[in-house]
Amino acid sequence: MIKELKSFYESQQLDNDLISHFFKEADEISEDYEDNLLKGQILVTLFYEPSTRTRMSFESAMLKLGGNVISTENAKEFSSAIKGETIEDTIRVIENYVDCVVIRHHEEGMVKRAADIARIPVINAGDGRGQHPTQALLDLYTINSEMGRVKDLNISLVGDLANGRTVRSLCYLLAKYPNNKLTFVSPENLRMKEDIKEHLREHKVEFTEENDLNKVLSSSDVVYMTRIQKERMTPEEYQKSKGKYIINESNFNLLRRESRILHPLPRVDEIQLPLHIEKYDPRVAFFRQAENGLYIRMALLKHFMAD
Repeated sequence: MIKELKSFYESQQLDNDLISHFFKEADEISEDYEDNLLKGQILVTLFYEPSTRTRMSFESAMLKLGGNVISTENAKEFSSAIKGETIEDTIRVIENYVDCVVIRHHEEGMVKRAADIARIPVINAGDGRGQHPTQALLDLYTINSEMGRVKDLNISLVGDLANGRTVRSLCYLLAKYPNNKLTFVSPENLRMKEDIKEHLREHKVEFTEENDLNKVLSSSDVVYMTRIQKERMTPEEYQKSKGKYIINESNFNLLRRESRILHPLPRVDEIQLPLHIEKYDPRVAFFRQAENGLYIRMALLKHFMAD
């Protein structure tokens, strides 16, 4: 029996059966879907931080399923939060108007606080340096689609691992499958935090840390690139870290033909490849990854909102 979720705020809530269920739903949705499944229902996207892919894919997912959307793309400034309203009061008000809320917040833990009090489903679209579980699910779905499996993989996670909520969330999911080996490639000041490392140790997931990106490219099945998050560090820290890890024409072919590059986007300067490679080389998977976000989020909305 598939586990039911009241809300979705962290990757640890998913078990393998539920992950497989979402994969199957996304596969079916990518081929065909019932476009009036959520007719008459309303989704609110409550975003206290900027977003392109996450907000638009959730809103598109809801519209494609026949529902309606209310959107607040800068709730930090254009909501009663600017007057000091708590997240709990905000949720207790808007749950009277809508059927589900997707929240992106600049503070870690805020989405769980909202979920704990809400009578309607609450979905985490990223909370500070915490997690981004729907991104992790679509990343894992992409890995499965591209590689044909989510186990027995060498996966290199590259860039800002200290602030990157996408890599944190993905590590929790990768730990659920056997024989995955993770390599963390980052500057010294942006290494993966100890809580994730401890989780991996508890689940007997092998991981190593590396400073040199080129050393790991030829042995990686998946290279998961991330940007250096300028907004979450001092100008001095950013200057020390920016431009340190780049995939370009000079090192791209260190990757095996069956390997894949993923990136949660947006990218800044960490992937610099000509258009003909990005369009036609199968190793470049991050735009397919972005497309998969629509199908996974449609599957999630169906799970939470369909009768």
